[in-house]
Parts: sequence; C-alpha cells; structure tokens
Amino acid sequence: MDERDERLAVVVDKPRAEAVIDDLERAGVYDPDRAVREYDEGSVSLPVTAVPEAVDYREVVRQVGEPRLRDLADHLRERGWTDDETDAAPASWAVLGTVVLVDPGDAPRPDELGEALLALHGAADTVLARGPITGAHREPDVTVLAGEGDTETVHREHGTTYAMDLAKVMFSPGNKAERARMGDAVSEGERVVDMFAGIGYFTLPMARAGAEVTAIERNPDSFEYLLENARRNGVTDRVQPYRADCRDVLRVAAEPPRTDEVEEADLAQVDSATDVRADRIVMGYYEAHEYLDSALGALEPGGVVHMHEATPEGLVPDRPVGRLRDAAAERDRSVEVLETRRVKGYSEGVAHVVVDARVD
Repeated sequence: MDERDERLAVVVDKPRAEAVIDDLERAGVYDPDRAVREYDEGSVSLPVTAVPEAVDYREVVRQVGEPRLRDLADHLRERGWTDDETDAAPASWAVLGTVVLVDPGDAPRPDELGEALLALHGAADTVLARGPITGAHREPDVTVLAGEGDTETVHREHGTTYAMDLAKVMFSPGNKAERARMGDAVSEGERVVDMFAGIGYFTLPMARAGAEVTAIERNPDSFEYLLENARRNGVTDRVQPYRADCRDVLRVAAEPPRTDEVEEADLAQVDSATDVRADRIVMGYYEAHEYLDSALGALEPGGVVHMHEATPEGLVPDRPVGRLRDAAAERDRSVEVLETRRVKGYSEGVAHVVVDARVD
C-alpha cells in the first residue's frame, strides 16, 4: 500500500475550519504539507498526522492530500506572476471564518490575488478587498475579489464567537490580542461599561469571563450583531445593551438625553436608564479622548479606564496620557498610569495606542 494512503484527515463544517485548524496546530497534529480539501457540500477535510484526541470533528477519513503550496508567493508564481509582481502583493491579510479580508495595495490583477488566497485558505469561500472605515457609524467599504461573495461570516478566536457582515460592520483583525487581554483583565461580577461596543469586540470576552457589561453602540447593524453574539456566546444575562450615543446612556437619569443623534425608538430605553456606575470602562475608539468627561463621570473612584487613541509615533505615550490627566484634573481626580502599549500600526507614522489607568 502506498504510504500516502495512510495519511489522515478530519472532516469539519466549513465555518468551523479556521478554529479547528488552530486547535489541531495547538495539539501538534495538523499537517501543513498537505492542502485542505473540499469534502462535501458545506464541509472540508483538514490534513492531520494523527487522530486528534481533544479536538471536535465530524469523522476521520483517509486522504491522499495534494502537496500544499506553502505561501501566497507560491500560488502567485503558479499563476505566472513575476518576482516584481509577487513582491507587490500584500504581506498580510486576515481569515475571518469563511472570509479572507485583504488590502490589495499596489498588487496587479486583484482578481488573481483573490483566487490565490482562496487556494491558500481552502476553508474560505470569499475574498474581500478592504477599503477605509468612514462615517459616524464606522462603516466599512469592501469589494468582492473572488469566491461566492458572501460577506456574512462567523469567526471564532480565544473561545469567543463573532457573527458579522463585513460589508456592514467593521472588524479589526489586528486587535486580536487586545480582545483576549480584556477577557483576562476583568473579575467575576465586575461592573464594566463598553462605550463603543460594536458587535461585541471587547464586551463578549469580558462577559464570558463573568463581568457585568453595559454595552453601548450607535450603529444599528453593529447593534443587531451585538445582540446575536451575546446569544451565541451565552452571555445575555451579563450584557445590558443600549443602541444610543454613549454620552446619553452615561448621563444621570435626572438629565434629559440629547435628541440630535439618538433615534426615537431608543429614547425610552435611555430615559429609563439609571445612573450607570462602573468599576472599569473600555473606550475602544480612536478619538476616545473626546468622551472622557462622560467616562470619568461614570467611573467609580479607584476604577480603571482603557483609553484607545490613534497617536503620532512622536507623541506616544505623552499625548493620550496627558489628555487623560487633564480630563481627570477637571474633576479633581488623580490618575495612576498602569500601562501604555501599542496595539498595531494605524497608518504611516501613527500608532494605535491604549492607556490603562486607575482613576481615584
């Protein structure tokens, strides 16, 4: 018998493939030298070196796997790209469930780039070109490069499940470590306010860790996914969602809400809100400093704030720290900086920075 006949694969539903590959890699049984293959409608076979003991799969099959082209450059060269053209291809991209999200940059023939990415990531069915995030609701601009064109997907990381439509809501792959960090930062029963909750980027890992989270989001599409994701992760009892401007939710009940940016359907919910108090506040927005007065008004003495900012490299960390100290001083409060860190590059010469601080 050809020894290749002895090679094994596990069959999983296509939406789970990304997460299962991560599990197989951690278990040390994923075979990177063979390609992921379609198995039947809606499922794929993932090559393994041994039957995994602690990974959830549908069945084990014997598979003569095709040798894997190891990286994007291999796939592009197979399509006739020159070295110069291959050098112009993007160096990074994100796989979110069944969708590959990429900025093609100056790469020639983006449609071929998309097909190469589909071949590289056998469990994906759509490749999207990522454009800018714009507008008050932080709306994405994406274009289908290859595949089925389905922009809805379910992505799983660090045990948290995120459903989303990448044509309607933003998702930053570069914030993966920060999302995990927030799940580790909270304590059971801690009161947290997530001022810019989106689809639950930080809300979900914190609620899964046992925190009681007030999650506020203005974008109606993001808010719908926030509700769905709370259900998917089994944390509806620990998430109090508001579709409104966070400044309105964080006002004391005696103050009337602003009506210029809050939809009429949401006013009753905001009107009925009690004075929200928090042990921890997450401000996951690049212009978060503009909302510091509202945040500090809700933060208990000794509470912790996590303030995000897009900061020119030469002003890291002085500018965000200074803004936080100035806002606290206006309320006669003091700041103890616990940590400052760069999450990722935001643009050329600009860093995505987070300041963690205790405010007394």
